Amino acid sequence: MLSASANYRTLLRTSGAWAFFLPAAVGRLGIAMTGIGIVWLVHARTGSYAAAGLVTGGFAVADAVAGPQIGRLVDRFGQTRVLPCALNAHAGAAALLLAGAVPDLVAGVLVGATLPQLSALSAARWSALLSGERAEALPTAFALEALANGVSYMAGPALVSVLGAAGRPGAGVLLAAALVVSGGLALAAQRRTTPPLTGRAERRHAGRALFGSAFLRQAALGLALGVFFGAMQVSVAAYAVGRGVPDAAALLYFASNCTNLVGGWAYGAWCHGGSPRRRQAAAAAGLTLASLPLIFLDAPLAVGATLALTGLAVPVLLILVSVLTESSVPRAVLTQAFTWGNSASAAGIASAAAVAGRVVDTGGAHAGFGVAAGAAAVMSVLALSGLRDPSPDVPKSSALLLG
Repeated sequence: MLSASANYRTLLRTSGAWAFFLPAAVGRLGIAMTGIGIVWLVHARTGSYAAAGLVTGGFAVADAVAGPQIGRLVDRFGQTRVLPCALNAHAGAAALLLAGAVPDLVAGVLVGATLPQLSALSAARWSALLSGERAEALPTAFALEALANGVSYMAGPALVSVLGAAGRPGAGVLLAAALVVSGGLALAAQRRTTPPLTGRAERRHAGRALFGSAFLRQAALGLALGVFFGAMQVSVAAYAVGRGVPDAAALLYFASNCTNLVGGWAYGAWCHGGSPRRRQAAAAAGLTLASLPLIFLDAPLAVGATLALTGLAVPVLLILVSVLTESSVPRAVLTQAFTWGNSASAAGIASAAAVAGRVVDTGGAHAGFGVAAGAAAVMSVLALSGLRDPSPDVPKSSALLLG
């Protein structure tokens, strides 16, 4: 345990690391609160979950579409110039939503379109900070990012729900915007660790890497991971309701989330060296094997244990997607690459929730688990196909030469 903790402490003692990681963590907590905050606010205002879902859907689609465009501007002009503009626009959009000055759907779309993906900006800083001989520490850095995201998405929605249940539905949106803006501005102020900018010609040449098979494979893996998440969310809820114990859904989610955090922490602390592609293929195969029993298991204890096993593999895949995305594109388009990956995952979650919902209505929770297992199988195929890629696994210092 001590050696594992020491790895993270050593990483955070890297000059400038705490100064950008902490503000980004604060901001991503706000991001995790925004969607559910919109649900509480719009439902309180209209009395309709359908309206709340529509506005939240508009927010999610706008975030997924606009995120890579903000990333493209960041790659061109830098975080310190783009972030303040985006954050001011985001604060204005949140104010419009809170005040009800425009239709809720319009305000929700504006909130999503102006929301910077701070996790991608933080990951790009780690890549710049840990270049050259220090690149071997990148998996630990990306594991730390995954842990911060996991904690945010566990704590953020719970905090918003407490505020909403206390009769303050607008407080969630207000607090979320305050955290995003304050964390983002503090991140933008850290100029020393801002990734260096590149020239126009280099950006134009580097943009071709976003259409290369190495990057597109990781984006597809992110999409499949999103499908897995979305199908699991619907299926676990349907399973608990179908068993007549709807409260058990929270316990099942908790089991999976806990092992998710443990798996990510352990991988970042101890797993170094070796081929990221082979590890990705092994993790995808492990997730597939762990998911398949859910199609026929019925006992709550067995389902909970199996969900816990899937939770161990998921963070490893998330970390390795970041590692292989980082090595598949030049630094000139790295922020775009990370944001496209995030958008692919978001699109997968949104589409899977709808598809799995129809499947569950027809065939029950076990059919929904089958959708999740199918997504895991697709990840295995994608990861295995990457083993045939002739380009080597390289750190960013070498990947700059790849186009």
